[in-house]
Amino acid sequence: MSDYIIEMKNITKKFPGIVANDSVSIQIKKGEVYALLGENGAGKSTLMSMLFGMYEPDEGEIYVRGKKETISSPKYATQLNIGMVHQHFKLVSNFTITENIIMGMEPQKKFLGILPYVDVKGSDKKIAELSREYGLEVDPTKRIDEINVSTQQRVEILKMLYREAEILIFDEPTAVLTPQEIEFLLDIIKGLKEAGKTIILITHKLEEIKKVADRCAILCKGKLVDVLDVATTSTKEMANKMVGREVNFEVDKPEPHYGKEVLSVQNLTVKDDNGFDVVKNASFSIRGGEILAIAGVSGNGQVELADAIAGLMPAAGGKIILNGQDITHDNIRKRIDDGIAYIPEDRQKYGLILDFQLKENFPLKNYCKEPFSKKGILNYSEFDSFGEKLIEKYDIRSGQGNKTIVRSMSGGNQQKAIIAREVEQDASLVIFVQPTRGLDIGAIENIHKQIVAEREKGKAILLISLELDEVMSLADTIAVIYSGEILKVADAKTLSVKEVGEFMMGVKGNETKK
Repeated sequence: MSDYIIEMKNITKKFPGIVANDSVSIQIKKGEVYALLGENGAGKSTLMSMLFGMYEPDEGEIYVRGKKETISSPKYATQLNIGMVHQHFKLVSNFTITENIIMGMEPQKKFLGILPYVDVKGSDKKIAELSREYGLEVDPTKRIDEINVSTQQRVEILKMLYREAEILIFDEPTAVLTPQEIEFLLDIIKGLKEAGKTIILITHKLEEIKKVADRCAILCKGKLVDVLDVATTSTKEMANKMVGREVNFEVDKPEPHYGKEVLSVQNLTVKDDNGFDVVKNASFSIRGGEILAIAGVSGNGQVELADAIAGLMPAAGGKIILNGQDITHDNIRKRIDDGIAYIPEDRQKYGLILDFQLKENFPLKNYCKEPFSKKGILNYSEFDSFGEKLIEKYDIRSGQGNKTIVRSMSGGNQQKAIIAREVEQDASLVIFVQPTRGLDIGAIENIHKQIVAEREKGKAILLISLELDEVMSLADTIAVIYSGEILKVADAKTLSVKEVGEFMMGVKGNETKK
């Protein structure tokens, strides 16, 4: 019997224009947490998609529990007790939690001993018990479109456990979670390991690897670079091997030189679809050459605030002034023309048209203007040259270059594409909402440099991030939001991490705003 529950030997997988995996060999022990670390587009997800039967390797062999297997479909992978939680969840939004979990394995009963029907109520009870057993409490009767992202992830994990998976693959599981939700998930992974499960964790977050993983395989541009013992390896060493160069964890930020006021938000109130105030009487301003970061725990109104400034949500009260002009009730096109660039929180829903080519996504804000069109006729040669320029300038990894369908790209490279488009707008106000979510350390370093570079050009930057370290290292000014209210606005140098954290939790909410 093999010492390893999974062995992948000399796996090669090619797509048009790219070698995703180049003769990769890994061996995973039963009951360990094995991390796959690498940059966006390094081939991590592709490798595990072959283990889960979504692709078949062009070359190489896969062994499960010492036996050579041809894993031709996810269904067969499930029969081998392999489960996978994908980065972008595979859930039916108008089905209940139970209906999603039992799909394809529906338990049946017979009415009057004759007519078969799906035992949903019995399944609800079983799912509730399973969720409690693993500390993944859910309400099985809730529909997917009624629950938040972290609960959807619990549903994906429960799908694997319901199918009695012993080998659990997590693909970038923390990319869409808040810091608090991340800690909870890492505790779940530790619990699954203690229950005897084998965990494969696809990630590029070094601190998470240090907390839960036993060993770590590093991929770089499709090749296996090294396999490391996590306990004896520093995060800096991991980062350098992952990126293939020395990584600078510090943000190099010159002293600010402030220009005139670009954005003034005055007593802004925003209501949600149910008529509740999600932003309450918020006021702040941003000057040219200034990065103002909004710090807050997820769900405290910061995204709605950004959406209202960009024109995605209406203002219920107050004013938004851009370069001295009142834009409170202007449409989105007018705001773009007046100088607002916007990197949204949800890159797939609001940032890109996933079934368009990469070159078609870049001019989305300017396709109606020269040089992209003239008298209503699109100039496709300009689409090509503009796309090539941005792909090279922003290091966007795409298998077929300009012609790559955006849906086929890694999440991190999708994010790079949005940032490239918005920065190239040359807008006076650039709004970054969670700009580094789901990105690897090398890409994060690069995007931080781009944010600082925009500041040095005299742009006003509004940064909304759930990463407190990111806020503290990039911000010139910090505004802390709690329950829709701006509790504090102050020079970043005057605030400690502890103070910002206290404001984020509403502890100092009774203090006078600066």
